[in-house]
Amino acid sequence: MRQTLTGARPLLRAALTQDARNIGPWVMLITALSASSVLAYEWVFPDAQSRTELAATLGSNPALSLIFGPARDLLTADGFNAWRAGALGTFFAALMAIFIVVRNSRADEDSGQAELLASGVMGRQTRLAVALLMAVLASIVLGVFSWVVTVALGGGALNTLALSASFTASGLMFAGVAGIAAQIGSDARAANSIAVATLGIAFVVRGYIDASEASSWFVWLTPLGWLEEVRPASGNNAWPLLLALGFAVALAAVALALHARRDFGFGMIAPRRGPARGGMVASVWGLALRINRGSLISWLVAFAGLGAVFGFLATSVGGVFADNPAMGGLVAAGATTEAGLIFSFLVTIMQLVGIIAAVFGVQIVMRIYTEELDHRVEPVLAGSLSRAKYLASNTVVAFGAPAVALLISGTVIGLIAAAAEPGISAGDVILQALATIPAVWTLVALALAAVGANPRVRLAGWLGVVATFVLTLLGPLFKLWDWILGISPLWHVPNITATSPDWTGLGWVSGVAVLLTVVAFAGFRRRDVL
Repeated sequence: MRQTLTGARPLLRAALTQDARNIGPWVMLITALSASSVLAYEWVFPDAQSRTELAATLGSNPALSLIFGPARDLLTADGFNAWRAGALGTFFAALMAIFIVVRNSRADEDSGQAELLASGVMGRQTRLAVALLMAVLASIVLGVFSWVVTVALGGGALNTLALSASFTASGLMFAGVAGIAAQIGSDARAANSIAVATLGIAFVVRGYIDASEASSWFVWLTPLGWLEEVRPASGNNAWPLLLALGFAVALAAVALALHARRDFGFGMIAPRRGPARGGMVASVWGLALRINRGSLISWLVAFAGLGAVFGFLATSVGGVFADNPAMGGLVAAGATTEAGLIFSFLVTIMQLVGIIAAVFGVQIVMRIYTEELDHRVEPVLAGSLSRAKYLASNTVVAFGAPAVALLISGTVIGLIAAAAEPGISAGDVILQALATIPAVWTLVALALAAVGANPRVRLAGWLGVVATFVLTLLGPLFKLWDWILGISPLWHVPNITATSPDWTGLGWVSGVAVLLTVVAFAGFRRRDVL
């Protein structure tokens, strides 16, 4: 065993030094998520009445349970922190671990760096073991740092410890998932896709169980449900953490066993063979589709699946509303109808789908710069092809793919919801999806402007998606001013079933999308191409 891990110590030291700048932002983001919850709680909800209203509001909104999990105790800062940061923190910790493992194991094989390292004195299992150990150390640092900062800002020591430990446990488990995915996928991109898809399924299953108020034993169907049973600030159960630790160890052992039997540079899923006879892509438009074909198919299938999950969830929230005294009182007083409440839930769901669609579009935009880094753009532009036409081909895909994804998801949601709830029209849900498209295009255009004009600030594209998520789903909860909420493009999407929907804001949002697209083309025409 010692021989198979030869060279682990110097490689770990070098890899941590090189990858620290990639790990640091994840630790800061998740810590900020926890610490800000404690800070904001006393400010936004200063008295018992406001906290009671908060508990009643969240208890009547299944869409928030889908994202953040059950709100067990909103009368204390620690309970609020456990609700707001628990599910999202474990999700982001898992993403951090996945990217660390794949980046420092399989991606090095694709780049040729692993072959260079293997030419020295290094054991066969060293690279994967170091990648897993890096994820373990990053998860531990995350847990310790988030605990220290949150407690320093007013969080309870024991309650915060349970929450921070769940972050660490999530990172450990999905480090193992990523280790296995790195052995299965044909390259680093496929490995990331497998691991992230596994995480996404676990998150959606957990959210569906929470939002539909299914039987309590269903939560054990997903590892993220195990961490939910830690119940920070409302139980502080340690034994689910032990279960997660055992699962993480088992996954890491499987990953190392698979790695010992896998051929270098290949995955257990062999890459698809090329055609017997080579062919040419007919145009630059076809090239843009060919480059993104794999991700397009995967994402569109995922959106159809999300539509089915959210559609069936919409059919079950009627009972949740009926059991809620506040919602029942509104229906009894004639202020709204059960169908109106369900459609309001669907509007929130379409906002969430819109944010996911924006991630899809921004990913396509970022692929433009990835092609540059791989030195595949300059040879294409060396001929008669203009820069504007090359960028336009990718822009059409970046705008068109999220729009199609929204329509697919909206159609599936509408058909399922309308079949179970006579008061819901499938056409209205599809129109709501259509109304969401310009807002999504604005986020994609922001990323396009950054990549087109100055790729050094391309992180702005992802920051736009994160800011939209926070402002759309959490902004109203924190009673932010309208001008701040209006920064989110999705805030301007009206409920199309309202008596007189206001389309003015959406018109301004569309204008911003056009302006950002113009900036992208003007910048790309003038800047250097790698």
